[in-house]
Amino acid sequence: MLVAYTAMKWLMKPGESPDENDEPHVRLGRLYIYHFEEQSFAPLTEVQRLEMAAVLDIKWCHAPIAEHPVLGIANAKGAVELSRLIGYEKKSCRLETLCSVNLGGECLALSLDWSTGREQRKHPLQLVSSDSKGRLSLLSIEESAPSVHILEQWKAHDFEAWIAAFNYWNTSIMYSGGDDCKLRGWDTRSSPRAPIFNNEGHSMGVCSIQCHPLRENLLATGSYDEHVLLWDTRNMKQPLADTHVQGGVWRLKWHPKQEHLLLAACMDNGFKILDCQGSMVENKEKCTVLTSYILHNSLAYGADWSRLLLSNPLVLSTAMPVVHMDQGDGAVDLKVQNLKIVYESPTATFDVLLDEEDHTLASSVQAEGRSDLEGSRVDGKGSGTKACGETGSPKARKETSLLATCSFYDSVLHVWKWETSQATTPLA
Repeated sequence: MLVAYTAMKWLMKPGESPDENDEPHVRLGRLYIYHFEEQSFAPLTEVQRLEMAAVLDIKWCHAPIAEHPVLGIANAKGAVELSRLIGYEKKSCRLETLCSVNLGGECLALSLDWSTGREQRKHPLQLVSSDSKGRLSLLSIEESAPSVHILEQWKAHDFEAWIAAFNYWNTSIMYSGGDDCKLRGWDTRSSPRAPIFNNEGHSMGVCSIQCHPLRENLLATGSYDEHVLLWDTRNMKQPLADTHVQGGVWRLKWHPKQEHLLLAACMDNGFKILDCQGSMVENKEKCTVLTSYILHNSLAYGADWSRLLLSNPLVLSTAMPVVHMDQGDGAVDLKVQNLKIVYESPTATFDVLLDEEDHTLASSVQAEGRSDLEGSRVDGKGSGTKACGETGSPKARKETSLLATCSFYDSVLHVWKWETSQATTPLA
């Protein structure tokens, strides 16, 4: 498995003194590629580093392009760049720049999203990006001679457009969130300059949006107002659920296989794993917080799941359907939860981004923590010891997920294993 990892520095121009402030700061960044080995004593090994403009967001395309994983990069020069991964072996893999497009004007490219969120190739293949001037840009990818072009660009928000995301089930629809506290929807089949809805359900800037890749019509949004909202995209007037997570929600990521799990990076309140099953099935007004890690000494700015298959034989294969065991009301009964750190990066001065592409991780990160942590049980009593007989019982089903988190000023990345044991109902 490969881990894409970014670094950021904020510097004056070469030769400038701190008193010469008439020119803007130079924002420099670095992209690291690491090889991840689960059984190794040091799980991450650096295989490449690239100097570049500071990185605000990176995401792997969910499906290969010309048989290669492709990484999209939104940077501080106001450009979106594409790079492809060459080679898969530990010592031979590297990123190779394909093309880039400038969004125009002096701006920061703040976010991007691919149209391939359901892991299917979309024709035409597209990207959407948001920038610090409040604009959205719809980008088209030409694959035969790799290039990226702006199809449409429009003013979407009064201030920074923090986030943009596709509706993965209908990629003519896009969503955006801005520092003007607005959540908006756009349809490129009509004039994109007129939103199809304008929602003010959040009381502060909207900075995270993700459409559910496994469940149609479900959208998650997060804001500086410390609330995670779930929406039915067919009715954007009132959220399905409203969960207060006590920290600004900078990133949200749905689990790639278990549709009820949502991972949130909550800035000054660490990260949380939410169980949204009750809101999906029973119309509960808020989601359940299954596990929290709140010992960061800095802002938790990144969190993401991996699709990596772990070597533990009890881990479900992606070829097997994930069965949500229930008690007759659709609620998942997680008897044991255990969150264990498997990697902690040394403190440095960089940002990390960790998202996923088959055997590859990538997202927007820097995290801090202690070397071992037990997750909270669903009943809130904690799981310092395993429930007797639950893990070894043939009526329990074990699953292990790999995730990564990061925090900002202390510049630390954590990779975690989250192990759960689900109660099963015997077959008649």
